[in-house]
Amino acid sequence: MENDLQVVCNANKLAKLVKKKQKKQNWLDYYQIKYSKNPSKRPMMKVRLFSLLLVLFSCIGKANTVGLHNLLDQQTGFLGLWGAKVDAIEHHETEIKKLSDEIAEERKNVMDDPKAILPVAFVSFKTRWGAAVAAQTQQVRNPTLWLTEWAPEPRDVYWKNLAIPYVSLTVRKVIMGVAFFFLTFFYVIPIAFVQSLANIEGIEKAVPFLKPLINIKLIKSFIQGFLPGIVLKIFLKLLPKILMMMSKFEGFLSISRLERRCASRYYLFKFVNVFLGSIIAGAAFEQLSTFLNQPASRIPETIGIAIPMKATFFITYIMVDGWSGTAGEILRLKRLIIYHLKNIFLVKTERDREKAMNPGSIGFNTGEPQIQFYFLIGLVYAVVTPLLIPFILVFFGLAFIVYRHQVINVYNPKYESRAAFWPDVHGRVITALIISQVLLMGLLSTKHAAASTPVLLALPVLTMGFHIYCKGRFEPAFTRYPLQEAINKDTLDRVKEPNLSLNLKGYLEHAYIHPVFKDDGSDDHYEDGTPMVPTKRHTRPEPSRTNEEEILQEKHKP
Repeated sequence: MENDLQVVCNANKLAKLVKKKQKKQNWLDYYQIKYSKNPSKRPMMKVRLFSLLLVLFSCIGKANTVGLHNLLDQQTGFLGLWGAKVDAIEHHETEIKKLSDEIAEERKNVMDDPKAILPVAFVSFKTRWGAAVAAQTQQVRNPTLWLTEWAPEPRDVYWKNLAIPYVSLTVRKVIMGVAFFFLTFFYVIPIAFVQSLANIEGIEKAVPFLKPLINIKLIKSFIQGFLPGIVLKIFLKLLPKILMMMSKFEGFLSISRLERRCASRYYLFKFVNVFLGSIIAGAAFEQLSTFLNQPASRIPETIGIAIPMKATFFITYIMVDGWSGTAGEILRLKRLIIYHLKNIFLVKTERDREKAMNPGSIGFNTGEPQIQFYFLIGLVYAVVTPLLIPFILVFFGLAFIVYRHQVINVYNPKYESRAAFWPDVHGRVITALIISQVLLMGLLSTKHAAASTPVLLALPVLTMGFHIYCKGRFEPAFTRYPLQEAINKDTLDRVKEPNLSLNLKGYLEHAYIHPVFKDDGSDDHYEDGTPMVPTKRHTRPEPSRTNEEEILQEKHKP
């Protein structure tokens, strides 16, 4: 039943050395190309004079020019603005040789040192049935002694986190949970300040000397209409990077799992800070005296009044963030500007150019929760303020056209996760329905329609019952593989493709090897070099492409 076992080694230090060598090699290619264009002049670079003198005195009396250049790695002048000049090609060739020796030594240490072997392994099987049994059953009596689960596909593995001890994962998750709570809490402060900007009277009271400037019609319209949404967008731009760092610290083993955790927290953050924060904080700034002087029993009524009051803000938010964001997605102005900046300051070789032109992936950790947040706004305000519905419909219509085009024709998928996002998406849709139903009941209770509130209690109950049914009926299809289906597909493969296991053998032998041990990038190819899944789009045609290759690429084009 077992086909192959691939033990994982801790190669994080080796990966850093390889990355450093790649940067040096890139600089060497750049200087060699520069020299080939003008052979009469050797390219030079600067090193700090004081450090150069120290190296010279240390090497004096020795015929050790290699040692001299080895010590120059950390001696390059700051941004190349000052220092003594040295030959750039010789300098980088020496550095690459030194790094190659270090990489060879580290590679030997990783392969020979038993301590470098991690308690992690990837096991492949000859049949789907064998893999399903091993992945979905408890192997030993102690459930923490030997854990088995479905492995992510090779491109989806996040290799750095494989070295994290299992016993520390729970502690890491608790720490990041507390950190996320405080992150969500402290972000309320700038969100509340942004909401206060929508009130001109509040600004005039806080900074009365700006009253003549604020009363100018154009500035007043800008402050009330667009400034809150723009400032809020800037605050939220930094959030995904923070959430991704937190997810990596938690120790998830796949990129898709990292993005799923980021998506869940990003949605929760936007719900608490943008939605609830906009409603509650806005009402608190505008009706502070009312909150302080009224009994606690009337606070729900005040919040119920505040929900329709914030419809204008959310209409503006949809236009500023949703419409313009969708238009920016199809124009990709930011990526275009970044590419030209890289092309001017960072691109040195064709490898750099290809990297700068890479469109990347769609970014499920931000795009998916953002669309679901608009779905939540639409559900809440569909009954409260129907005027908002056309704005939401326009957004979803544009988003469907734009993102469908981008997924098919622009982005390169980083991995295949077997629809692992869908249970989270379904859960957030149900959550949005329940939130809209509860807020509708609270609003009707403030409109002298309390008699209808008990009838509406059936809505969240029925919605939760539907969610429980779907969770029990359909969620196992996303987390477990039925043995019946596995046996049927194994039998079908033996009849239709008897040599399939032989074709996959070469792929599986090297698929789950750490990328630093791969020299030819064969992680996504069969034995004959044919790509497993042709997902990468070429930004420009290859110069030596034959007609047969062009026809083959057209067949694989989606």
